[in-house]
Amino acid sequence: MPANLLHVDASARTQSYSRATGAAFADAWRAAGGGYTYRDLAAEPLPHITEANTELSAMAGLDGVTDVAGLARLPRTAAQRAAWARSEPLLAELQAADVLLIGTPMYNFGIPSALKSWIDQVTFAGVKLGPGIAVVATARGGSYGPGAPQEPYEFQERYLRAYLTSYGPADVRFLNTELTLAPVLPPMSGLIEQHHASRDAALDEARTLARRLAADPTPAAA
Repeated sequence: MPANLLHVDASARTQSYSRATGAAFADAWRAAGGGYTYRDLAAEPLPHITEANTELSAMAGLDGVTDVAGLARLPRTAAQRAAWARSEPLLAELQAADVLLIGTPMYNFGIPSALKSWIDQVTFAGVKLGPGIAVVATARGGSYGPGAPQEPYEFQERYLRAYLTSYGPADVRFLNTELTLAPVLPPMSGLIEQHHASRDAALDEARTLARRLAADPTPAAA
């Protein structure tokens, strides 16, 4: 039985670097025979959560719920049932996946609101997401890696790593394309070669990793 990939994109730009890296991973995954589900959070944005969502999450924590079947038994009011109807299909996609692929840019030092809405819709106290592995294809205009002057402002990878490891995937990989503004901002023109190297490395690693995980989606040991 082929391994399943859930791929979610969050960039507002259709020709973005994060989408390109995610597409390279997805194409290699499908070429290797893996199952595939796609959700474009920018093209079809999810609503922000409501008070009913927070009620369901609190109820899950109080009742010790640990799985989706338990969540389905929680709604009592019309508002809670409506909230659950929005979250249930998203959780079903996650539960069916062996690997989660997220494509996201850095907006204002963090993640797009479209991705945050998805995270909020699928997160309930005590309930794990499902996939054992998460791959995150990122893009950011500057350089935010270890030792870079902008490193203290890096809240994209740090947030997603903390969130994902807290709610399920213990094995989280990042494919970062940096300095994406170098080709368009004259003051950054001296960094174009570094940007190209970062982009090419992310694309190459995306293809290699996809083929490896499609053949064996076993999480790496912690």
